[in-house]
Amino acid sequence: MSELGLVAPYWVIVLIWLAKVVLLAFVSALLAWLGVRALDALTPHIPHRERIGEDPVAVGIFIAGFFILIGLVIHGAISALTAVTTPIIWYIFDFRTWGLLAISFLVSLLVGVAIFYIIDWLTPRIPFAKIKESPLAAGIHVFGYLVFFGLILHAALTGPL
Repeated sequence: MSELGLVAPYWVIVLIWLAKVVLLAFVSALLAWLGVRALDALTPHIPHRERIGEDPVAVGIFIAGFFILIGLVIHGAISALTAVTTPIIWYIFDFRTWGLLAISFLVSLLVGVAIFYIIDWLTPRIPFAKIKESPLAAGIHVFGYLVFFGLILHAALTGPL
């Protein structure tokens, strides 16, 4: 007769769940770093990282965006519905989740940069390239990108797939 209830002890499930949340936070931090590097490569006329480093306020804005991104990812990882019905290793390395994060990363990066160029083209009286003249402007630009990226990753983590 099969028994009803948890197969593993509750504390084991909680530790596995916490491991997955921590792992997702670190992977997302790595993706954020890669995203900023890629943003520099895709917008070579705006040296974001160099300009942000010139002003402590711009650095603070960048860090705030990074914390919002990580907060969104942690919230998404914690609130994502996941049933622990598979072997432990497959719960932590759920390739559907990792695949969604990878696709979300690439799509958000490409969409974000494409929209940046389209809106720049549609608003010729607002020259977006002027961002490079101010460290604060570069910091705010990257802050917005990090929040955008955090929302995309949060959606990937909490989506119904």
